[in-house]
Amino acid sequence: MEYESSAVFPVLIVTGLSGAGKSTALKVFEDLRYFTVDGMPASLALQMLSVLDERSLAKHRGLVLGMDLRQFEFDSEFREVLDGMQRKGVAPVILFLEARPDVIIRRYKETRRPHPLENRDLGLEQAMELERNLLKPARDMADLVIDTSEFSIHDIRRVIQQKWSILEGNRRSLRVHLLTFGFKYGTPAEADMVFDLRFLPNPYHDPVLRPLSGKDKAIAEYVLGSEPGREYLARLTDFLHFTLSQMEAEGRYRVTIAIGCTGGRHRSVSTAEALFETLKNFDFTVSIEHRHMELG
Repeated sequence: MEYESSAVFPVLIVTGLSGAGKSTALKVFEDLRYFTVDGMPASLALQMLSVLDERSLAKHRGLVLGMDLRQFEFDSEFREVLDGMQRKGVAPVILFLEARPDVIIRRYKETRRPHPLENRDLGLEQAMELERNLLKPARDMADLVIDTSEFSIHDIRRVIQQKWSILEGNRRSLRVHLLTFGFKYGTPAEADMVFDLRFLPNPYHDPVLRPLSGKDKAIAEYVLGSEPGREYLARLTDFLHFTLSQMEAEGRYRVTIAIGCTGGRHRSVSTAEALFETLKNFDFTVSIEHRHMELG
């Protein structure tokens, strides 16, 4: 199934049964750099679309609205919001979360929180049944229905990343941060992976090359033009392409790769710069930081 939105930015509505994981889903979207709003009344949702534009959401991948029965007492109100969005040229994608009754009951027992419709005259099971009936029209209109009965938080993250990659033209959801450093200054504590490049040819021993950095073409040619440099970069690229793809499939949304040499000025920088361009071509969101380049 493909999802489309005619807005300048993607708009998603996350709704579903209480206890099915809506709050968790919204946190996942927030981690994925969506602008998320939970519990917004229908009228305010339409007003928000009037004031938001592409510039105000420049740092975000789209807008996600969390809505449930506390906002939609009746089917007509839900349809009114959708109609209002369509009049504004917005075709929202609707995600509906549900779970088996026994699973929802267990989750409420674990959290010790009351169901939104539960009261003195309505027990948990009756409240769940009423909610399921009231939300049936929303479920029928949903672009995607996810049953979270067997899902952990990790599973919900993984499924959402897979289903919504289409919204950025299949741009990968994993954020990769390349961090170069010098071993003589210590290994970065935040690194998820550390690669030691001290075996590669060292430009430091050439008086002409020593003042330059790994961002200079001469250093890149010296390090990566050597046989071990070429071979290592090719093997490292293949390894990272495979490993990062597996991490993304498991629901990871951020990874820091530390690349070190002795001083963090030459070999690590030139290699990281080459990797930066390659990983961008693989459609990962990549950032780069040269922590010790000016110290090396």
